[in-house]
Amino acid sequence: MQVAIDTSEFSYLPAQAQTMGVSEPSVRRVTLPLPDGRQVSALRFGDEAPRVTLLHGAGLNAHTWDTTVLALQQPVLAIDLAGHGDSSWRDDLDYTPRTLALDVAAALDAWTDAPQLVVGHSLGGLTGAALAAARPDLVSELIVVDITPGIDTSAGPAALREFYAGPTDFETRDELVDRAISFGFGGARSDTERGVFLNTRVRADGRVEWKHHFAHLAAQTLAAHDRGDVSAPSALHTTGWQDLSQTSAPLTLLRAIDGFVTAADAQEFADRLPQARVVDVQATHNVQETAPGQLAAVISSSLPPHGM
Repeated sequence: MQVAIDTSEFSYLPAQAQTMGVSEPSVRRVTLPLPDGRQVSALRFGDEAPRVTLLHGAGLNAHTWDTTVLALQQPVLAIDLAGHGDSSWRDDLDYTPRTLALDVAAALDAWTDAPQLVVGHSLGGLTGAALAAARPDLVSELIVVDITPGIDTSAGPAALREFYAGPTDFETRDELVDRAISFGFGGARSDTERGVFLNTRVRADGRVEWKHHFAHLAAQTLAAHDRGDVSAPSALHTTGWQDLSQTSAPLTLLRAIDGFVTAADAQEFADRLPQARVVDVQATHNVQETAPGQLAAVISSSLPPHGM
């Protein structure tokens, strides 16, 4: 499905940069056609070749990283995973990490000229692990944000499944903002309005719908495919640990203290992968939104000095 790109998606950046006291980077949306007729879409920040590639979690999109990118001040590629943002939906509903990693590899082959420091949040973290295992030439380092293949995330997604089990299209974005707030999602209304705007689109008939495919699937289908934010079949548990164990690049687990990964989960990660480091930050699951400065500092510590 071809969707017109709304350039106002960048309208929030100047005020965000001013509030943070940082320079506003150049940014543009790039799109890569795939052989099967789908497309991968991404945000490219900075004028130089990307040094960092960011992979969002389930139900999110590349804009979830905006504040982290502003704090980071580095050339960055933030990819919309298949079924999210402006990337195409999959007819087969296969949004498992190894399948998602194929599109990410194609994007990196097209848009980067050196191995990337890959930062993946939740589902994006497991996708990053699958990428690093299959294409080590593309990954210089991997930071996995608040996810491990073995965690029990059943407490978190119940409200999400109820939220997405409702209508799939709305008359206005304000309806979605009100619905999100009623479920306790988001912080200030202005922040929720920004998140809804960047994660929805207006159809030709004037109705507003979520960009990500998961919102259009039945709750049980969402539960089967959203490995990043809900419990998954045991096969994904196995392949996730396999991918991480086969990752030759330096590996970091960044655990949100108030997120999904418990101290016991982090210890299992460390026991299984003794070469990896584990970093705790005071944040909720969406670290890139609730502790962007701390996340940017962790990313920066893995990069030599370089300007945007």
